[in-house]
Amino acid sequence: MLDHVFTDAIAALRDAFESALLERQPFEEHFQSDVISGDLTWETSYGLPGEGDPPHVVAHITFDWPAWSQAAYRQWYVDDELDARPAIEIEIVLRVQQLAEPVDAEVVFAAMPERGPSLGGEQLERAGLTTEVAHPDRHLDPLALTSEYAVEITYEGLYELAEEAIVDGTSTVLDDDFGALGGWIAATLVKLGDLDMTFLAAD
Repeated sequence: MLDHVFTDAIAALRDAFESALLERQPFEEHFQSDVISGDLTWETSYGLPGEGDPPHVVAHITFDWPAWSQAAYRQWYVDDELDARPAIEIEIVLRVQQLAEPVDAEVVFAAMPERGPSLGGEQLERAGLTTEVAHPDRHLDPLALTSEYAVEITYEGLYELAEEAIVDGTSTVLDDDFGALGGWIAATLVKLGDLDMTFLAAD
Protein backbone atom coordinates (compact mmCIF):
# COMPACT_ATOMS: atom_id res chain seq x y z
CA MET A 1 0.00 0.00 0.00
CA LEU A 2 1.28 3.48 -0.87
CA ASP A 3 2.61 5.25 2.21
CA HIS A 4 0.93 8.64 1.90
CA VAL A 5 -1.25 10.70 4.21
CA PHE A 6 -4.00 10.88 1.55
CA THR A 7 -4.26 7.09 1.37
CA ASP A 8 -4.14 7.02 5.19
CA ALA A 9 -7.23 9.26 5.21
CA ILE A 10 -8.98 6.97 2.71
CA ALA A 11 -8.19 3.93 4.86
CA ALA A 12 -9.49 5.72 7.97
CA LEU A 13 -12.78 6.54 6.25
CA ARG A 14 -13.20 2.96 5.01
CA ASP A 15 -12.69 1.70 8.57
CA ALA A 16 -15.26 4.22 9.80
CA PHE A 17 -17.84 3.03 7.29
CA GLU A 18 -17.26 -0.59 8.21
CA SER A 19 -17.67 0.28 11.89
CA ALA A 20 -20.94 2.08 11.04
CA LEU A 21 -22.11 -1.12 9.22
CA LEU A 22 -22.45 0.65 5.88
CA GLU A 23 -22.09 -1.36 2.68
CA ARG A 24 -19.74 -0.30 -0.11
CA GLN A 25 -21.45 -0.22 -3.50
CA PRO A 26 -19.77 -2.49 -6.05
CA PHE A 27 -17.97 -0.83 -8.99
CA GLU A 28 -18.54 2.63 -7.50
CA GLU A 29 -15.01 3.34 -6.27
CA HIS A 30 -12.55 5.33 -8.38
CA PHE A 31 -9.09 6.79 -7.87
CA GLN A 32 -8.14 9.34 -10.52
CA SER A 33 -5.27 11.70 -11.29
CA ASP A 34 -5.61 14.93 -13.26
CA VAL A 35 -2.51 14.94 -15.47
CA ILE A 36 -2.92 18.68 -16.15
CA SER A 37 -3.38 20.08 -12.63
CA GLY A 38 -1.82 17.25 -10.62
CA ASP A 39 -4.92 16.88 -8.38
CA LEU A 40 -5.88 13.44 -7.06
CA THR A 41 -9.53 12.41 -6.64
CA TRP A 42 -10.98 9.43 -4.79
CA GLU A 43 -14.68 8.60 -5.06
CA THR A 44 -16.72 5.92 -3.34
CA SER A 45 -20.34 5.11 -2.53
CA TYR A 46 -21.90 3.44 0.52
CA GLY A 47 -25.45 2.47 1.41
CA LEU A 48 -27.38 1.05 4.32
CA PRO A 49 -27.05 -2.71 4.82
CA GLY A 50 -29.56 -5.05 3.27
CA GLU A 51 -31.09 -2.59 0.78
CA GLY A 52 -29.98 -4.40 -2.34
CA ASP A 53 -28.49 -2.98 -5.52
CA PRO A 54 -29.14 -0.17 -6.05
CA PRO A 55 -30.17 0.91 -2.54
CA HIS A 56 -32.94 3.44 -1.89
CA VAL A 57 -30.57 5.75 -0.03
CA VAL A 58 -26.87 6.07 -0.74
CA ALA A 59 -23.95 8.36 0.08
CA HIS A 60 -21.47 9.38 -2.62
CA ILE A 61 -18.19 10.62 -1.10
CA THR A 62 -15.46 12.49 -2.97
CA PHE A 63 -12.02 13.33 -1.60
CA ASP A 64 -9.87 15.77 -3.58
CA TRP A 65 -6.15 16.09 -2.89
CA PRO A 66 -5.18 19.32 -4.70
CA ALA A 67 -1.73 19.98 -6.08
CA TRP A 68 -1.04 22.66 -3.45
CA SER A 69 -1.63 20.09 -0.69
CA GLN A 70 0.82 17.73 -2.37
CA ALA A 71 3.39 20.55 -2.58
CA ALA A 72 3.02 21.26 1.16
CA TYR A 73 3.22 17.55 1.98
CA ARG A 74 6.29 17.09 -0.21
CA GLN A 75 8.03 20.02 1.49
CA TRP A 76 7.51 18.35 4.85
CA TYR A 77 8.59 14.96 3.47
CA VAL A 78 11.78 16.32 1.88
CA ASP A 79 12.75 19.23 4.13
CA ASP A 80 10.99 18.26 7.39
CA GLU A 81 9.21 21.62 7.33
CA LEU A 82 5.48 22.21 7.45
CA ASP A 83 4.81 25.84 6.51
CA ALA A 84 1.18 25.19 5.50
CA ARG A 85 -1.10 22.33 6.51
CA PRO A 86 -2.24 20.17 3.59
CA ALA A 87 -5.99 19.76 3.24
CA ILE A 88 -8.50 17.40 1.66
CA GLU A 89 -11.51 18.86 -0.11
CA ILE A 90 -14.58 16.80 0.83
CA GLU A 91 -17.94 16.49 -0.89
CA ILE A 92 -20.72 14.22 0.41
CA VAL A 93 -23.84 13.72 -1.70
CA LEU A 94 -26.72 12.00 0.10
CA ARG A 95 -29.12 10.55 -2.47
CA VAL A 96 -32.62 9.09 -2.24
CA GLN A 97 -33.55 7.28 -5.44
CA GLN A 98 -36.11 4.94 -7.03
CA LEU A 99 -38.95 7.22 -5.91
CA ALA A 100 -42.42 6.87 -7.40
CA GLU A 101 -43.41 10.52 -6.84
CA PRO A 102 -41.78 13.97 -7.03
CA VAL A 103 -39.99 15.11 -3.89
CA ASP A 104 -41.02 18.09 -1.77
CA ALA A 105 -37.68 19.87 -1.40
CA GLU A 106 -38.82 21.71 1.74
CA VAL A 107 -39.46 18.41 3.51
CA VAL A 108 -35.89 17.31 2.81
CA PHE A 109 -34.43 20.70 3.79
CA ALA A 110 -36.35 20.58 7.07
CA ALA A 111 -35.01 17.10 7.89
CA MET A 112 -31.37 17.78 7.02
CA PRO A 113 -29.09 19.96 9.19
CA GLU A 114 -27.49 23.08 7.72
CA ARG A 115 -24.09 21.82 8.87
CA GLY A 116 -22.49 18.42 9.02
CA PRO A 117 -19.98 17.11 11.54
CA SER A 118 -16.80 18.94 12.46
CA LEU A 119 -13.62 17.67 10.80
CA GLY A 120 -10.36 19.14 11.98
CA GLY A 121 -12.18 22.04 13.56
CA GLU A 122 -14.22 22.94 10.44
CA GLN A 123 -17.82 21.88 9.89
CA LEU A 124 -19.19 20.58 6.63
CA GLU A 125 -21.68 23.01 5.11
CA ARG A 126 -24.91 22.15 3.30
CA ALA A 127 -24.35 23.24 -0.29
CA GLY A 128 -27.71 22.67 -1.97
CA LEU A 129 -30.40 20.25 -3.06
CA THR A 130 -31.07 18.75 -6.48
CA THR A 131 -34.20 16.95 -7.64
CA GLU A 132 -34.19 14.57 -10.59
CA VAL A 133 -36.74 12.86 -12.81
CA ALA A 134 -35.99 10.05 -15.26
CA HIS A 135 -38.57 9.41 -17.97
CA PRO A 136 -38.72 6.01 -19.68
CA ASP A 137 -38.22 5.84 -23.45
CA ARG A 138 -41.59 4.51 -24.60
CA HIS A 139 -40.34 4.31 -28.20
CA LEU A 140 -37.95 1.56 -27.13
CA ASP A 141 -40.23 -0.05 -24.56
CA PRO A 142 -43.97 0.75 -24.92
CA LEU A 143 -44.63 -0.98 -21.59
CA ALA A 144 -42.28 1.32 -19.66
CA LEU A 145 -44.79 3.77 -18.23
CA THR A 146 -43.30 4.76 -14.88
CA SER A 147 -41.09 7.78 -14.33
CA GLU A 148 -38.50 7.57 -11.57
CA TYR A 149 -37.62 10.40 -9.18
CA ALA A 150 -34.62 11.14 -6.99
CA VAL A 151 -33.29 13.83 -4.69
CA GLU A 152 -29.73 14.69 -3.67
CA ILE A 153 -28.49 16.94 -0.89
CA THR A 154 -24.83 17.95 -0.80
CA TYR A 155 -22.40 18.82 1.99
CA GLU A 156 -18.95 20.29 1.35
CA GLY A 157 -15.95 21.20 3.42
CA LEU A 158 -12.19 21.40 3.76
CA TYR A 159 -10.37 19.04 6.12
CA GLU A 160 -7.03 20.49 7.18
CA LEU A 161 -4.72 17.73 8.29
CA ALA A 162 -3.38 18.07 11.82
CA GLU A 163 0.39 18.16 12.05
CA GLU A 164 0.50 15.03 14.21
CA ALA A 165 -1.45 13.11 11.52
CA ILE A 166 1.26 14.02 9.00
CA VAL A 167 4.37 13.67 11.13
CA ASP A 168 3.42 10.65 13.25
CA GLY A 169 2.14 7.64 11.32
CA THR A 170 0.79 6.09 14.53
CA SER A 171 -1.49 9.05 15.34
CA THR A 172 -5.19 8.27 15.80
CA VAL A 173 -6.34 11.73 14.64
CA LEU A 174 -7.54 10.49 11.24
CA ASP A 175 -9.38 7.54 12.79
CA ASP A 176 -11.08 9.79 15.36
CA ASP A 177 -12.15 12.46 12.86
CA PHE A 178 -13.39 10.12 10.15
CA GLY A 179 -14.98 7.81 12.71
CA ALA A 180 -17.36 10.65 13.56
CA LEU A 181 -18.04 11.22 9.86
CA GLY A 182 -18.94 7.57 9.29
CA GLY A 183 -21.45 7.57 12.13
CA TRP A 184 -23.00 10.84 10.92
CA ILE A 185 -23.45 9.54 7.37
CA ALA A 186 -25.07 6.32 8.61
CA ALA A 187 -27.49 8.22 10.88
CA THR A 188 -28.33 10.74 8.15
CA LEU A 189 -29.05 8.00 5.60
CA VAL A 190 -31.43 6.38 8.09
CA LYS A 191 -33.16 9.73 8.63
CA LEU A 192 -33.57 10.21 4.86
CA GLY A 193 -34.91 6.69 4.44
CA ASP A 194 -37.50 7.32 7.17
CA LEU A 195 -39.03 10.32 5.40
CA ASP A 196 -42.56 9.88 4.04
CA MET A 197 -41.63 8.97 0.46
CA THR A 198 -43.03 6.32 -1.86
CA PHE A 199 -40.52 4.01 -3.50
CA LEU A 200 -41.01 2.05 -6.70
CA ALA A 201 -41.54 -1.67 -6.34
CA ALA A 202 -38.41 -3.75 -6.74
CA ASP A 203 -37.93 -5.53 -10.06
